[in-house]
Amino acid sequence: MTDLFTPTKGQLVAGVDEVGRGPLAGDVVAAAVILGDTVPDGITDSKKLSENRRDRIAADIREFAVSWAIGRASVLEIDELNILQASLLAMHRAVAALHIQPHFVLVDGNRLPRWPYEARAVIGGDALEPAIGAASILAKVQRDAELVALNDQYPGYGFEKHKGYPTREHLQALEALGPTPSHRTSFGPVKRLLRQGS
Repeated sequence: MTDLFTPTKGQLVAGVDEVGRGPLAGDVVAAAVILGDTVPDGITDSKKLSENRRDRIAADIREFAVSWAIGRASVLEIDELNILQASLLAMHRAVAALHIQPHFVLVDGNRLPRWPYEARAVIGGDALEPAIGAASILAKVQRDAELVALNDQYPGYGFEKHKGYPTREHLQALEALGPTPSHRTSFGPVKRLLRQGS
């Protein structure tokens, strides 16, 4: 088990997490959060929370955090770089966008972006470190809202339900309607459809 991080007095620590590695569509979205003395109740891995609970906690995080920011890598960047490198890029952008720069960064997972910050990767950090959990919640709420909006732009795919993940409904819609400009052409099911159509 990973030892919990204990900051020194006055040290600003940012937590960073990303959402959206597995979906076939949409950007990969990351958030960075520096929590203050008031830590909202209920912070944990965003996947363990209901949508309503996530939304309420996200509002508290945005109100009470010392600083928070969203970063992203686009569908084009995902296809160009690969999903791992795009995820690291999104996390880098999220930390860089903080209006107060941290002294130390805690990153969910086992890989760190290339950056000048002193940092630690924490496997399962979204359930262990409140700052990472807060970042996972903000990233999830942000990306889910974007996929609901994408459903309005491209009706018929069910984006508001599956959020771009390769569910049966999504794969059936892909077969029937073909990929949208928001689909990741480097991901297997989309790549195969494009190959069949060429």
